[in-house]
Amino acid sequence: MPNLRCKQTMKKPRKTPESLRSLRWYGPDDLRSFGHRSRTKQMGLHRDEFVGKPVIGIINPWNELNTCHTHFPQRVQDVKRGIYEVGGFPVELPAMSLGEQLMKPTAMMYRNFLAMEVEELLRSYPIDGAVLMGGCDKTTPGVLMGAISMNLPCIYVPGGAMLRGHWRGKTLGSGTDVWKYWDDRRSGKLDEKSWFEIEDGIARSPGTCMTMGTAATMMSIAEALGMSLPGASSIPAVDSNHNRMASLSGQRVVDLVWEDVKPTDILTEQAFENAIMVLMAIGGSTNGIIHLTALARRVGVGLDLESFDRISQGIPLLANIKPSGSYVMEDFYYAGGLRALMQQLKERLHLEALTINGRTVRENLDGAEVFNPDVIRLFDNPVKQAGGTAVLHGSLAPNGAVIKPTAAEERLWKHRGPALVFKDIRDLKARVDSEDLDVTADSVLVLQHAGPIGAPGMPEWGQLPVPKKLLDQGIRDIVRISDARMSGTSYGACILHVAPEAALGGPLALVRDGDLIELDVEGRRLDLLVPEAELEERRTQWQPPKAKAHRGYAALYTQHVNQAHEGCDFDFLLGTPGETPEPDIF
Repeated sequence: MPNLRCKQTMKKPRKTPESLRSLRWYGPDDLRSFGHRSRTKQMGLHRDEFVGKPVIGIINPWNELNTCHTHFPQRVQDVKRGIYEVGGFPVELPAMSLGEQLMKPTAMMYRNFLAMEVEELLRSYPIDGAVLMGGCDKTTPGVLMGAISMNLPCIYVPGGAMLRGHWRGKTLGSGTDVWKYWDDRRSGKLDEKSWFEIEDGIARSPGTCMTMGTAATMMSIAEALGMSLPGASSIPAVDSNHNRMASLSGQRVVDLVWEDVKPTDILTEQAFENAIMVLMAIGGSTNGIIHLTALARRVGVGLDLESFDRISQGIPLLANIKPSGSYVMEDFYYAGGLRALMQQLKERLHLEALTINGRTVRENLDGAEVFNPDVIRLFDNPVKQAGGTAVLHGSLAPNGAVIKPTAAEERLWKHRGPALVFKDIRDLKARVDSEDLDVTADSVLVLQHAGPIGAPGMPEWGQLPVPKKLLDQGIRDIVRISDARMSGTSYGACILHVAPEAALGGPLALVRDGDLIELDVEGRRLDLLVPEAELEERRTQWQPPKAKAHRGYAALYTQHVNQAHEGCDFDFLLGTPGETPEPDIF
């Protein structure tokens, strides 16, 4: 990757050792600071190592059940090496690890937990700046949200994608090919031996999903926002360039402390508009909309669903990456990575936006090239003319819904059909493959009570399985609607994030079997074709579901989470970055 780390970001007075935040703990000649220094020395350190030097917290969301982050212990050492090289003092701060694969009911429910933990770790300890490590889907927004609210100098280190999968000469992509071959397995076209061979070959190294799922999307978005070194998001997790990037990030964060550059200096309205354009051009996960909205609200930038549609107009799909294309992230890196893709968007991007390495977007893109124009398409030869995500409104989604049309069969972009309703995920699992299911290719599957409150946590249940009855007929895609999310690696005509959700009595809760539903992707409409008088009658009969959580974090979550179009953040976590008072030290 290019060494683009060293340049004064903006004209601020440089900090002096006496003005470091950590000196409030370590500097005074009093009893409390004696305790702080002596207990730090208890760890075998001497005073010159930590007094008067930037203390850098390395936020590490690692554990042995987060399969994407297995290389993070080594990357912490790489980051530390960079910090030491330029005179900083690194300290590792483990944080809750959100492993998408094994964490239930969903890592999404714990994103806000991680954000709170990051904010409070940085606030409560003598930290001057931070390196934010992340990769697996919800860790990236989680660490960024917390760091934004604390508003200390920080830099994001993306975990990187795993190597491509292999099976019998074919490239396998995380998630995307799982759903494809699982449908083959369900319909009797794939034997057990082949299924287990795929299981052995699809995840071959440390790193995140190597398709353009939520992990790759959010790492790319973090770079597009300017919060990581240019080129960092595209490097595979096991490439030695990834080690070097981590070390350079450690060096840069020390500069950021001396320059007093904070997230609020980087995360401007222009930065978020750049990120939205990149989200569309990479065919990014629909989850990116929720997370970008939450990040923007943390920093005080007004971002709503209409903003996504407005800003993305005319942005084509340029990344030929699964699930919307043919390749995987390793190919994307070799083709030039995110810098090369952003180069194709130069006429639309805010090129003077500042980034964390002290340079503008324009400077960071200088010299970027596309080395494989089939993987990263040129602007006038896109994968598809329309970008990755469409925002829908209508009588079924007054506050909005989203669909990824590039991952759906185009014949379904405009569709009218009868609803087939599943009351919750258990109802869906029990009936979807029944031979008695009254379903046709025109049916619209509807899943209720899968949203932030109804599930709770808004799990990735939105890629409702195509009923086996239809798979046996060769049908692989039908319209599916829910207040859930779906994995960014998923595909199909899946309408997601319907708001208000069913658990709050939104129109989704009122849908009954046989109701006609109309989808018009190009018209950005999603409508329930039931007379208003009938809907009013149904509203009078509707009863809110019983609360599923009565204690602990789950209860806190359901009481305070907002809706998908608002970013699914907690109402009590919104506010001006850095407004919470510093801790008293007595």
